[in-house]
Amino acid sequence: MKSFIEEFKKFALRGNVIDLAIGVVIGTAFSNITNSLVTNIITPPLGLLLGQVDFKDLVLNLGGTVEIKYGLFLQSVLDFVIIALVLFVLIRLINRIANKKAEDMPEASKSPELQVLEQIRDSIGHPKL
Repeated sequence: MKSFIEEFKKFALRGNVIDLAIGVVIGTAFSNITNSLVTNIITPPLGLLLGQVDFKDLVLNLGGTVEIKYGLFLQSVLDFVIIALVLFVLIRLINRIANKKAEDMPEASKSPELQVLEQIRDSIGHPKL
């Protein structure tokens, strides 16, 4: 039992698990921002274009109190598309910044020993690795 607890402790405190937990917390906060963007900024103009329809009001009444609230479903799909688009743009921007930094870094100089070894390799006709 002690080894199980030790193994779990090692697993739980590993860097990847902590990074994942931080990502979940940040993702939740980001979700709130995105929901506000969709609900308060994007949805009203769309509702206006659709004839002042609020997505929450789009329902299919099946009789009595039974309703299919497809407007809320459309709202969820719109939220997902916007979140995916924002994440795509954000990751694309991060990748461009990372690539630019990598291009700006000077190439590491080779040690004299490595240069000699490469010359020997090239002189015996061995293919470059």
